[in-house]
Amino acid sequence: MHIISVLVNNHPGVLSRVVGLFSRRGYNIESLAVGTTEREDVSRITLTVEGDDYIVTQMMRQLNKLIDVLKVQNIGARDNVSRELVLVKVGYDSNTRDDIMHIVETFRAKVIDISIDSLIIELTGDNEKINAFINLINKFDVKELVRTGLVSLERGNKTLKEFEGEL
Repeated sequence: MHIISVLVNNHPGVLSRVVGLFSRRGYNIESLAVGTTEREDVSRITLTVEGDDYIVTQMMRQLNKLIDVLKVQNIGARDNVSRELVLVKVGYDSNTRDDIMHIVETFRAKVIDISIDSLIIELTGDNEKINAFINLINKFDVKELVRTGLVSLERGNKTLKEFEGEL
C-alpha cells in the first residue's frame, strides 16, 4: 500500500482536480482524508492507493503538475505514524452486550453514544487494528460503519514542505 501525502493551496476545486487525476486514469483510491494544516491557506490530502511503484511514481509526477499542488510525497515508503478513525453503530441486547463491551475494552475503543438497543463505538488506530476490530464486531448486529481514511505523518524532524525539492 502507498500513502501519498499532498500539500495543496486551500482553494475551492483543488480536491476535485486531485481526485479527477486518479479517476481519469482508472486508478482506484482506497482511502482519502483531507484537512487544513498548521497554516489555514494550506490543506493536506492523504491518499491510500494500491499499485506498483512505477504507476504510483507516475501519478505523483502528474499530481506535481497540477495548479495549487505544493508538494507530493509517498510517505508510505518512509518511517511514519498512520491512524484512522472508525465509528460503528451496533445493535445489542442483554445476551450480546457483555461480549460487545469486552471487545470495546480489549481494543481500547470508546462507547460515545448509547440508546436502549444500540450503541456507537469510536476507535482509532492503524489499519491492522481497525480491520481486526471490524472483523470481530461484524459478528454482532452492525447497523452502520464509517471510516475516515488514513492520516499519516513522517516520523522525526522531517516535514512535508513545498520547498524541500524532492518527489
